[in-house]
Amino acid sequence: MDYVNLGQTGLRVSRVCLGMMSYGNDSDRPWVLDEAAAEPLVRAAWEGGVTFFDTADMYSWGASEVATGRLLRKLATRDEVVVATKVFVPMTPGENGGGLGRKHVLSAIDASLKRLEMDYVDLYQVHSWDARTPIEETMEALHDIVRAGRARYIGACNSAAWQFAKAQTAAERHGWTPFVSMQDHLNLVYREEEREMLPLCADQGVAVLPWSPLARGWLTGSRGREERRATTRAETDAFAETLYGRPEDFEVIDRVLELAAERGLPPAQIALAWLLHKPEVTAPIVGATRLGHVEDALAAVEVRLSDAEIARLEEPYVAHPLRRRD
Repeated sequence: MDYVNLGQTGLRVSRVCLGMMSYGNDSDRPWVLDEAAAEPLVRAAWEGGVTFFDTADMYSWGASEVATGRLLRKLATRDEVVVATKVFVPMTPGENGGGLGRKHVLSAIDASLKRLEMDYVDLYQVHSWDARTPIEETMEALHDIVRAGRARYIGACNSAAWQFAKAQTAAERHGWTPFVSMQDHLNLVYREEEREMLPLCADQGVAVLPWSPLARGWLTGSRGREERRATTRAETDAFAETLYGRPEDFEVIDRVLELAAERGLPPAQIALAWLLHKPEVTAPIVGATRLGHVEDALAAVEVRLSDAEIARLEEPYVAHPLRRRD
């Protein structure tokens, strides 16, 4: 495993981040594993060098955070792991049960820490942009969380480049804590972030943490043109159907499958290696519900692609409608 700084901070993270959305007891998502089933996968990631783990309060309505805390305590000390979570989606009833207003943000960090059974998170991320709340209110609340020691750093997810720049400008103007990372939607079949967000992050030294690096399994060949579904998640993840599946997506997927066959590697390793070759990318957030998923993520760090292979993978891509929520 390789390790890098998270953007311009001194925080060292593994080049692969394990996404914890797939774990939590009593989830209503059929593909989510309970803690007992998840433990071997998280252990394999840890033993393979992964030190970076990402969850969110809304994943299985808190069950993922509970599982994350319990599983990591079995494997490592708190100082050995980097834990990230998120805030935005409503978690309680009422008008202030979600969003990025001060009331909810301060309540949400307390609730997340309680579920995680931790004193702080390393990276506290806003899960989406909140058009109803002034960005100054959000950034000041996040700054207060950092100053109180409940988060070491803050990050953003799923925003437009102009929104992200507006938030950073507000923080700079008032001397508040800025975002150090952007968790955005980026993979071989969805590359719209290359237009504005990646150049912005590169210019400002902001870490890029792509979600859905395998396009929710599409890049592994789990879905076919003829409605074939090879996994439980492929059969039940309705949100994925809103993101991918256009005819041109399969042209990209075919390139991945072809190159994987030629190299004698699983398609997942090729797709992840493409992301890891991008200079703006810090750590893709990889979900895993099978041991092989973890093994592919670890192995991808060592896969080297030539310029010609990268160009071959990228050549069929066409522009997509914007999709920024995970």
